Amino acid sequence: MKNDFKFLDQPEFTTRFQHLREKVKAQLVEGNPKKSWQNSAKNILSNEKNFDLHEALFKGIYHNWNEQKEGPPPAWSPTEEEKNSTHIKKVMAEKKILQFEDFYYWSIIDRESFWKTTIDHLGITFLKKPDQILNIEKGVEDPIWLKGAQFNIAQSCFNAPKEKVAIRFQKENTTEVQEMTYGQLDQLSSQVANGLNALGLKAGDAIAIDMLMNVESVAIYLGIVKAGMQAVSIADSFAPHEIKARLEISKAKAVFTQDYILRGDKKLPLYQKVVEANASRIILLGATDKNEIPVRAQDVRWEKFLSENTTYAPIAGDPDNTINILFSSGTTGDPKAIPWTGLTPIKAASDGFYHQDIQKNDVVCWPTNLGWMMGPWLIFASLINQATMALYYGPPMTKGFGKFIENAKVTILGLVPSIVKQWRVSNCMEDCDFSSIKLFSSTGECSNASDYLYLMSLANYRPIIEYCGGTEIGGGYLTGTLLQDASPSTFSTPALGIEMLVLDDEGKEAASGEVFLVPPSIGLSQRLLNFDHQKIYYLGAPRFGEKKLRKHGDQLECLGKNYFKAQGRADDTMNLGGIKVSSAEIERVLKDVDGVLETAAIAVCPEGGGPSLLVVFVVLMDKSLSLLRDEVFVKMQSKIKKDLNPLFKIYDLVFVEQLPRTASNKVMRRELRAKYQTKT
Repeated sequence: MKNDFKFLDQPEFTTRFQHLREKVKAQLVEGNPKKSWQNSAKNILSNEKNFDLHEALFKGIYHNWNEQKEGPPPAWSPTEEEKNSTHIKKVMAEKKILQFEDFYYWSIIDRESFWKTTIDHLGITFLKKPDQILNIEKGVEDPIWLKGAQFNIAQSCFNAPKEKVAIRFQKENTTEVQEMTYGQLDQLSSQVANGLNALGLKAGDAIAIDMLMNVESVAIYLGIVKAGMQAVSIADSFAPHEIKARLEISKAKAVFTQDYILRGDKKLPLYQKVVEANASRIILLGATDKNEIPVRAQDVRWEKFLSENTTYAPIAGDPDNTINILFSSGTTGDPKAIPWTGLTPIKAASDGFYHQDIQKNDVVCWPTNLGWMMGPWLIFASLINQATMALYYGPPMTKGFGKFIENAKVTILGLVPSIVKQWRVSNCMEDCDFSSIKLFSSTGECSNASDYLYLMSLANYRPIIEYCGGTEIGGGYLTGTLLQDASPSTFSTPALGIEMLVLDDEGKEAASGEVFLVPPSIGLSQRLLNFDHQKIYYLGAPRFGEKKLRKHGDQLECLGKNYFKAQGRADDTMNLGGIKVSSAEIERVLKDVDGVLETAAIAVCPEGGGPSLLVVFVVLMDKSLSLLRDEVFVKMQSKIKKDLNPLFKIYDLVFVEQLPRTASNKVMRRELRAKYQTKT
């Protein structure tokens, strides 16, 4: 491929970057833009803070790149040494498979062999080993995995040496990085399990967690699982009525929560919200050592609850026993209650093993919460792979978080695109040392290529493993590996063990369209607590030859050389700030705003890609109110903050006389989305 490097004659390089023009020229290899970029990134950009130069050089070097033939231009390419050190390469060698593409096809064609191999490499501990890995007598949508097995997945989280560091953490308003070993975490989780039994709770009971992601919440989660109970995941940002809905759906018999969440000098009440949600019993942890607030008669403080007994024999059960109830958006406005079973953590740990390449010496950080799937994912992906988890108690948008990454020696950093965008705007990470990072990973939203080139620049161009999936998958269906080139905001492979198709409206394979999954796979949900699982995921899905397809709802664009780019949601669900929410949930909250007749909420992708933006179409009772647009906007934003989630921000309001509807009176949000994007 030829590159004539004419970009060096552009005004930007003859004036603004003139001082580097000759140095850049010395790094360029005629006909090899990939090598030219690698040379420039290593020998010039590692010492240059000006990201405008980075981006101009990247675009200039690749300006003649044939994306259709070569795929998107890579900002990172693995060396042979890096490839050979990965888990994937080692398993490929064991199976005598030379090409990654063949390894992927093996994973979806011989599912039994793939998952047996994966379970062996993960070191999953069984009380009774399975008689059969996969049985599909009842159909691919209702498979029996690990038939005959008895185990408790929490045991597999403690296979590392007891003295090895399990968690590095930093509390709010401190600079000290503290540590907890696997042995200490095992003991603390056992104290929780014993404490739950002392309260009269038993295996199968649902116990909620509504608190920050900290060492105590991790131990609580594992203690619940050890005791054969069901952890109910609730995000601390939810309003009381949203907490109440989740407690009622799960039939939670107790809730672990904190008195406050500390944010700088602010104390954000949490216990009071859980009380307002009518929780039957609360185990209360203090954000500080002071017990500042009184508790109800039926509630108990953490210090009194915690058992002195530091040993516990985990309760073994069937593979499909529920260990965790998580919630995802339902198009009716009610959250879908998705049970994670003992199988789901195997999917999470498998993705971490193969795709994030989590090794025993890694330190894994992913700002998240147990209310979202990435919280439990982080626990299982880190601990089953015997790595160290890193938890920062403050917000990730600040320089303090960057210093934690530096001081905790984080090697794998997961993010949502909104965080990266904020870093870029504030320049808060410019003085932080990210040299320990071997890779980034990203999930929750569509990312922006420019923002993600910026992210890579912070760590001297380490790769980003994009990761797209869902709560009902237990991990990802589309991602990347350290065997493949990394281009900002693109995916390089379906996840191992999962087959996917991109189909157009006529059910034919297409370069752009809706994603459908081909069951079975470990991790795919098989039931919902409050909805018809078959109806949600299978009814109305097209068939593809002999393959039964499962709906997922994402839109993808297929790029050259088997790369992919996310295009948001195909249905009425959206990702806002990395949190999945349905249009119906937002509209339900906004219907009570004074003067509003009805609304339709949509998510749109900004030009150039990136996190979805919330746009609300509004039909007013009185057209004259349109003159008070700012007032309506403030009321709606306040309503969302109070009654749904303070993290959801309205980007734009559009006043219309009526909403477009189908013959059956359904709002045509796809039409609204198309009109809005055409207008902008």
